[in-house]
Parts: sequence; structure tokens; C-alpha cells
Amino acid sequence: MVTLAPRRRVSTRTVALIVASSMLMEQLDGTVLATALPTMARSFHTAPLHMNIALTCYLLTLAMFIPASGKMADRFGSRTVFRAAIGIFTLGSILCGLSGNLAELVAARMLQGLGGAMMSPVGRLVLLRTASKAELVSAMAWLMIPATIGPILGPPLGGFIVTYTSWRWIFFINVPIGLTGITLVSLFIEDMRETARTPFDLVGLALSGAALACLLFGIEMAARGAGTPVLTFGLMAAGIGVGALYLAHARRLEHPILDFRLLRFTTFRFSVMSGAFSRIGAGATPFLLPMMMQLGFGYSAARSGLITFAGSVGSLAMRAVAPGILRRLGFRPVMTWIGFLATALLMADAGFRPSWPDAAIYAVLIAGGFFQSLMFMAYNTIAYAEVPRPEMSAATSFYTTQQQMMLSLGIAISAAALAGSMAVRGHAAPELSDFSIAFLVVGGLAMLAPVVSLRLDPRAGEELSGHHALPTPAAASAIGAAAPAREG
Repeated sequence: MVTLAPRRRVSTRTVALIVASSMLMEQLDGTVLATALPTMARSFHTAPLHMNIALTCYLLTLAMFIPASGKMADRFGSRTVFRAAIGIFTLGSILCGLSGNLAELVAARMLQGLGGAMMSPVGRLVLLRTASKAELVSAMAWLMIPATIGPILGPPLGGFIVTYTSWRWIFFINVPIGLTGITLVSLFIEDMRETARTPFDLVGLALSGAALACLLFGIEMAARGAGTPVLTFGLMAAGIGVGALYLAHARRLEHPILDFRLLRFTTFRFSVMSGAFSRIGAGATPFLLPMMMQLGFGYSAARSGLITFAGSVGSLAMRAVAPGILRRLGFRPVMTWIGFLATALLMADAGFRPSWPDAAIYAVLIAGGFFQSLMFMAYNTIAYAEVPRPEMSAATSFYTTQQQMMLSLGIAISAAALAGSMAVRGHAAPELSDFSIAFLVVGGLAMLAPVVSLRLDPRAGEELSGHHALPTPAAASAIGAAAPAREG
């Protein structure tokens, strides 16, 4: 049962725009930062390759704390948690802008990640609890605005800021947005709480967070050549060990923080497995492509940003036609044959050279963004086809955590592949051939996704896609609202 403090009725559209504005801030921050990394590396007097940790530490913090977001909102009130999340994200942005070295930036980015882990999920929860069923489709349409606009505006905006001002402004621009958001949340958002509470799995949160942190930072250290081999492999071994402890702990609880029993649902399991490989490629691209354009091509940050946003344009074009494609083809063909095509276009990035016409690069990126986003929409929709409503919240937490972890892993693997190629070839700085190898490595891993999907039942998810059945408005709505913010 949800209770809320008395307050005048606010329109669902107003609530949706407030939530969307906070998500836009987060979306812009991530895509702007990717374009700015080479310039920030020069400012910190560090190798550009080492800057990948600025991206992965944020995604790792999201993965660690997103599972706790719903419980926090239920216990302390959605307005309280949402407002605090925006405040923490804004404070982290200020500290990022004031960072004097990479270690300070990493610490500030993790603070941002703590805010982001609460901000987006709780914002969605606020909207779901505010909107009536009749208003939900319209509300979700408003909510998807930042998922579309953020990745399109981010790279050109980041390139402009870095080229003509200081990279520190990519973080400082969040301050007025954050302060405005805190004010609007205080004025217009209800403080909803869940009176029927389930026990909070604090031990599970600590164990799962420690396992994820040890594994990813072990891979990070291997990629950057930091630390001794004993420390690197010790961290990864500790991550595996703590992960095993978590699994033993979770089996004893009715409501663990991450419930692996959800994998008993066939469509959920296939979506998790196939999506894991695909997200390795999706996570690597925002790190590799701006680096390739600036360090390999010699482009300015501004010119790089004007090229790398093209994938988001393809994603935007996909939204209008995705329900019809899924209805005509069904989920399995999209997850397999469209998956093969999307991954082949990702691997085509390995062939980019300065001699290519800009139009050809744009064509590959736009087509890749279109088909990759269609593939992810299929994953994210079919995942919940068999999940009962009482387990939907747990499934969302599990799926989102896995999503963020694999995006982080994609950055770490691409950085490791780039460093490995440089070491084998004796390159002191990354060259175009090194970027090509890194793209082929992550593309090869991503190619396993459609291979896994080949084993999916051809009729899986028909009630959602409308394939071989009469489409329903509910099915179309589920497909249209399924793509998450980070996958366009």
C-alpha cells in the first residue's frame, strides 16, 4: 500500500517533465564526458587510456546501488530520496569540476554514481505511482525524451565546451539544472511511501557490491597495467569468492537484493545472457570512438563530437518503426539476424580511417545505432514476458544491475584490448591499428549474443510483439516504452 503526504494535485505531464529533466542531466553528463576524456588526460598529465576508469567507476557505482533504490524510496519517501539523489549528483558534479587529478575525479564520479543510482530508478517510480493507467503511455513518452535528446546533444556539446572553454564546465553546467530540479521536486512531487515493507537485504547489498567492485577494479588494473599481478588477480579472485558467498546468502532469503532465481523464466534468462554480450560492445563504443577520432584521426574534440553523435540519430529514427518491425518479425529474428547485422556494423568501426568520407562514417554509425537500438528494445521488452507482476520490481533491479555491470565491463575490456595491442606492437601511444583491434575484440564478444538467441523459442513473446497474433494497444505500448535510457 502506498501512502503520500497531502498535496495539491499536480498534472502527470508536470511530474514527467521534472523526472525527465533529472534524467537529461545524467544523460548529458555521461555523453559529454566521453568526448572530453583525451583533453582531461592532458590536464591530469596521464595517459588517455587510463581515463576509462572515469566512465567505469560511475557505471560500477550505479550497478552497486541501483538495487537499493526502490527500498530506499519505500522506506524514506520518494520525494525525499529523489531530491537527495539530485543533490548528491549535483555535489558530485561540482567536485568533478574541481578535481586536480585522476584519483580525485574517480572519487567524485563515484559520488555522482551514488546519486544517479537513486535518481533515475526513483524518478521512474515517482512517475509510475503518479500516473493513472490511462496516462501512463503519454507519461512514458515524455520520460523517453532525455533518452533520445541526451546522447544526441552530448557529444557535440562536450566537443564545443572542451574546444572553446574548459573541460571543467562539462560538470559545472549540471549545477543550475540540479538546483532547479531540487526546487521543482520540493514543490510538485508527492512524498509517497510503501507501508507494506519487505526486509532490506543489507548483507546482500554489501556482498554483491563488494563482488562487483573487486571484479571490475581487478579488470581495470589489468587493463591499465597498474599494480602488481598478485594484487590484480587477487582482486578478481576475491570478487569471485565474495560472489559465491552472495549466492549462498541469497538462496536463504525470500527477498534477496539480487534474485538469481529469476533466471528460471526462459525469456528473462535469454535476454540477460544475450544482452550481456551485446552490452560489452555498447559500453565500449562511447569510450573507443571519441578516442579514435581525437588520438587516431587527429580531430578536435568539437569535430569528434559532431561525428560520434550520429549513432544516437539512428536510435531516434528507430523509435517510430520498432513496434511495427517487432510485430512483423517477432522477437527471435530481431535478436538474431538484426543482432548479427548490428554487431557487424559495430565491427565496421574498426575500418574507419581519416581517408573515409564523413558521409560514409555517418552512414555506418547511423545504421549501427538504428539496428543496435532495435536489438536492445527487443531484449528489454521480452525480458519481462514471463515475469509475474509481484516479481517485476525484483526483475527490474536485477536486469538494470546486470545492464550497468556489462556496460562497465565493455569499457574495461576495450581498454585492456587497446593496451594489449599497444604492448604487442610496441606503441607508446595508441595508433589507429590498435583501435581497430580493440573494436574487433569487443565486436567478437558481442557476436556471441545473436548466437545465444538462436536457441530462443520462435514463438517467445508473441503476446507482446503481436507477431502471429492480433496486436493490442498494451503490447504496442510495452514495446514503445521498453528501451532504457542508456541504450537509446
